[in-house]
This record gives sequence, C-alpha cells and structure tokens, in this order.
Amino acid sequence: MDEFDLYKRLGLALAIGMLLGVERGWQLRQAPEGTRIAGIRSFSLMGLLGGLWGLLAEDGGAVTLAVGFAAFAALIIGAHLMHLRVVPADQGITTEIAELVTFCLGAAAARGYLAAAAAGGVVTLALLSLKESLHEFVERIRFVELKAAVNLLLISVVMLPVLPNRGFGPGQTLNPYKLWWIVVMIAAISFVGYVAIRAAGPRIGTLLTGFFGGLASSTALTASFSRLGRTSPELQNLLAAGVVVAGATMFLRILLIVGILNAKLLPALAAPMGAMALACAAGAIALWLDRRSAGAATAPPLTNPFELTTALKFGLFLGVIMVLSGLLQQWYGNRGIYGLAAVAGLADVDAISVSMARLAGRGTTTLAAAANAVAIAAFVNTTVKAGIVAFACGGTMAWRVAAVFALAVLAGLSSLWIGYPG
Repeated sequence: MDEFDLYKRLGLALAIGMLLGVERGWQLRQAPEGTRIAGIRSFSLMGLLGGLWGLLAEDGGAVTLAVGFAAFAALIIGAHLMHLRVVPADQGITTEIAELVTFCLGAAAARGYLAAAAAGGVVTLALLSLKESLHEFVERIRFVELKAAVNLLLISVVMLPVLPNRGFGPGQTLNPYKLWWIVVMIAAISFVGYVAIRAAGPRIGTLLTGFFGGLASSTALTASFSRLGRTSPELQNLLAAGVVVAGATMFLRILLIVGILNAKLLPALAAPMGAMALACAAGAIALWLDRRSAGAATAPPLTNPFELTTALKFGLFLGVIMVLSGLLQQWYGNRGIYGLAAVAGLADVDAISVSMARLAGRGTTTLAAAANAVAIAAFVNTTVKAGIVAFACGGTMAWRVAAVFALAVLAGLSSLWIGYPG
C-alpha cells in the first residue's frame, strides 16, 4: 500500500465520522451543555479510530480487529450508562449504535472497502436524519399491509430458493422454480400498485387511481368503482374514466409480463395491446372532459394487497393453465389453446399471458398463435369488466364503459387481424 492510498483510506474513515457527527450534532444542538454524548469532533475521532485500528489489524488479523471493536463497544456502553445517570429519561440508543457503526465503517475503509464504506456512511446518515419521516411512515402502516409485505418476502426470499429448478409433468412443462418466480413477479407488480394507491390516495385523481388500481387488479378496481357509482350517481362519469384507465393499464401490464418472460412475443402483441390501450386512454380522456361534477372519486377500498393463499391459488391456476396449454396445443392445435384462452379470460389474463410467453416460439406454438391466445383472453376479460359495471352499477356509467371497451376490442381485433391474419 503506497502512502497516497493510505491517506485516501484514512481520509474516507475521517470523512464518514465527520459526516455522521454533523448530523448528530445538529439533532442534539438544543441539548444543554454536558448532556450531549457525542458530536462532530467525537464522531470524527471514532471514524479515524476505526480506520487506524483497521490498518493495525492487517498485521494482527481478525482477532486484533475483534478485540479493538469489543474494547470500543465497552467504552460506548460505559458512556451510555453514565449518560443515563445525568439524563434518566433518555433511554434511546440510536447515537450509541451510530458510534459503533462509525467505528466499523472506518475500519472497512482502512481495509480497502472504500465503496462499501462510503455507501454505508450515506445510508447511515439517511437513517439518522429521516427519523420523523420514518416514524410517520411506520404509524401509517396498517397490519394488513405489514402482513402482505411479510408474505411477499416469504414467497420470494424463503420459498423461491429451495424449489427445484427442473421440469416435471407432461413434456417437462412444470418447473417449480420458474413457476413460483412468475408468481412472485405478479404479486410484486400488484403490491406496487397497491402501495402507489395508498401513498397517493384520492389526491392524485380518478385517472391515476385507475392506473395504479390497474396494476394491482383492474377487476377489483372495476367492481369497487361500480359499487361507488351506484351510491354516487353524480360521479359516474369520473368513475367510468377510472375504470377505463384501469383497463388500459391491464393491456400495458400484459406487455410488461410478456416482455420479461419472452421478448420475442412482444412484436406480435404490441399492436393489439397497444391499440386497445390507446383506445381506452382516448376514451378515458373523453369521459373525464365530459364529467358533470367537480367531485373526486375516492381510492378503491382495497383490503389485503397480497395473501399467501392467493399466491398459492394463482400458482396452482397458472400450473394448470400451462399444462393444459401444452396438451391442448398438442391435441387440437391452435383451436385448443384459443378455447382455453377464452375460458381463462373469464377470470384472469395473467395466467394465459404467462403460459403463452413460455410456449411461444417453442414446438408447434407459433408467435402468432400465442399472440392470438393472449388477445382472446384480453378481449374476454374486457367484456367481463363491462358486464361487472352493468350489473353492479348500470345507468350512464355502464353504457359509457361498454362503449369505450367495445371500441377497444374492435381496435384490438383490427390490429391483430392486420398484423397476423393467420
């Protein structure tokens, strides 16, 4: 190690301590003299101490570094106990933990982990300075959302790595690892949509609520807005616009899923899905401009954004669709998967989209046939949502949504036929 490199490492250790010391000193600036544990000078020296001890440990090894950290931790504990005698009400240990982190980051910088140490210092600074924002965030979290986040981590971090990554069943169609990875991806997209709705709330307006609701579940948003339209007829134009935007988002969501799983299928689907999304977007703008009330629709009353049982059911449904897609293609050709797409579209478009993305361009399933199947499911699902509005709300909202969705389906059919008439 040359002299310049040595100074660079110690300089970073000192800078990290100084940075954190400025934040701690500012937070405790109004504390009476003699009651503050550490400020800019103390933290700067702690960072430099960690750096110097990290350099000494290069010859003594990990044991030397561990002994130094233990001694420093004992010093911090003693200082904390003495501080409690002066200010008994201050039971927090955030500053003490920050001091230990400063020592460790200084040692890491001295050992050559410059990027990691610098990043760790910035992250620590952010956590210390965002106290009020983080506390407010925690207070806003509902138990149902915390449970959903835990379930999402459970299926992604815990369950996914232990699943076998090989094919099972007819034609080796079912790969548990890849199948569950898709479930995680779909759940994550839905969770992002839910979080967006909760974060922005009704302030973002009906159109953006429809967009985020479409990411979470366009069907759920359609049902929610339809019920609201029945009780608030003056908002039906606005609510119809939100439903149509959610439908447009569904088509974009299909392209996102297909693009992740099989980019070769995107050109075949871009025209029909893009045409339907544009038709819905134009219809939504027209409905919004024609609104008769200045009122704003509330965000859809979503409940749990992600249930473990929901993921299991979707995984099972997806597995069945994938197996049937392969078998029906083998037995009945394109007519078989087209019939399956129509039936699957009654409930969901994600499963058939995933299945076709996996099969497209492999074996006898052409890109055109896969695109046709996904489009059929989208046509059917769009029609179902129009039926939901008619059944749950009726009136002006029903015929306006039906008109826009009919134009969207017509646009999708036309572009699909022009691009892939076979």
